[in-house]
Order: sequence, then C-alpha cells, then structure tokens
Amino acid sequence: MWKEFRTFLMRGNVIDLAIGIIIGGAFGKIVTALVNDIIMPPIGLLLGRVNFTDLYINLSSKHYASLAQAQAAGAPTINYGVFINTVLNFLIVALVIFLTIVKTNQWFASRRKKPEPASPTTKPCPYCCSDIPLAATRCPQCTSVLDAS
Repeated sequence: MWKEFRTFLMRGNVIDLAIGIIIGGAFGKIVTALVNDIIMPPIGLLLGRVNFTDLYINLSSKHYASLAQAQAAGAPTINYGVFINTVLNFLIVALVIFLTIVKTNQWFASRRKKPEPASPTTKPCPYCCSDIPLAATRCPQCTSVLDAS
C-alpha cells in the first residue's frame, strides 16, 4: 500500500499540480496586493475619498467610528467593502487565467504540424469531365482514348 502511495505521489502530474497550487497561492497574494494597494485607492479617491476596507454595516445598536473599532468591540458587522475587494481579486485572477489559457492555446495551435495536402490521385477526362485515375489511358465512362500527357 505504501509503495502504491509513493508511486502515486511521484507521478509527474501530481507534482505538477502541487507546484501549480504553490505558485497560484503566491500569485493570489500578488493580486491581493495589487487590488488593495494600487487599484482600490484611486477608485476610492474618485468616489469621494472612500476606503473600501472600512465600508461596513453595523448590526448592533451602538455606533462605531470605524470597522476596526466595531470588530475590536465584537460587534456584528457586514463587511461589504472587504467583499468588494475580494470580488475584484477574483475577477483579476480569472482575467489573467483566461488570457493565459487563450495565449497558450494560440501558441500550441501555431506549433501543431499542419497535414500536408494530399497529392491528387485522379484527373478529369477532357471529353466527358468524369474523374479518372491518373494512370488511365482510356476513360472508363466514355471510352475515349486519352493522350499520354
């Protein structure tokens, strides 16, 4: 059983999957930083100096000046600003993956060998226009004698 498990783990596709997951996790952190630190601040500035991570709905009866204060007090909140950031993260990751797959498919399609066009095996009869074998000296349809050309 251990031998089968070790064989399963050492197959190339399992190792490739593990590497893909690790790289995907690192890529996710880069995208999160991109959204939180580069994309959202200008959007918040355009919308009247709004910090999306501070957008929340307080479900308690007390008033809190910020999301951090509400969370520190243990108040129930709906953090829709954080949700907006997460949705943007997802959309950016999905867009990058889509573009990567499209470009990879284009690259592989350009690398595939195109089949050579088949050489003709027939020619038209000059008298009755039916298809006849290239080596034919007489047309089987109209029985005309064909030139040796």
